[in-house]
Amino acid sequence: HALKNAHEAGVSHLVLDGMVIPTDRCLEKTTSVKGKSIDLWYSGKARHHGGNVQGVMEPDGFPLFISDVEPGSVNDLPAARTHMLGALYAFAAKGLPTLADLGYEGAGIGVITPIKQPSDGPPLALDNRTLNKLQRGVRCLGERGFALLTQRWRLLQHITASPSKIGDIARAALVLTHFEHGRLA
Repeated sequence: HALKNAHEAGVSHLVLDGMVIPTDRCLEKTTSVKGKSIDLWYSGKARHHGGNVQGVMEPDGFPLFISDVEPGSVNDLPAARTHMLGALYAFAAKGLPTLADLGYEGAGIGVITPIKQPSDGPPLALDNRTLNKLQRGVRCLGERGFALLTQRWRLLQHITASPSKIGDIARAALVLTHFEHGRLA
């Protein structure tokens, strides 16, 4: 419904972003892709335990949708594939693109990510660097959505409840934010 409302309102694009919300009640082990035993809720990227939630934001950074939680060890792209990309593809076909950072590289149709600098090749061409700067400049405003949620609702800065409840808490904060800004339909 959030994507449909954004499309009908004539939003030019959406911004997809993820955040690992910190928590401290995590002692669940799993096996990594490499066969090692790892802590399921530990995020190597964020360097703390937490739950990965994905969000879709308007171009000005107002949050439209927050996904359910995935363990912190799950990267942004697999979490987005589980909870978001199917709906985003449908609206990309209707002309509503989504901007995302390099964590979503290879996400598919309609999800626009920066062009990656090859590690062993020459620097990116001027056209590609310019395109990356433009995309970053447009995307950065949309990435303020999680800042809006976490700074207004301090509970999202560190959750002491079960990590599996992080998604419910984040979505409740989203509803309260929509209510506070008069955006409930």
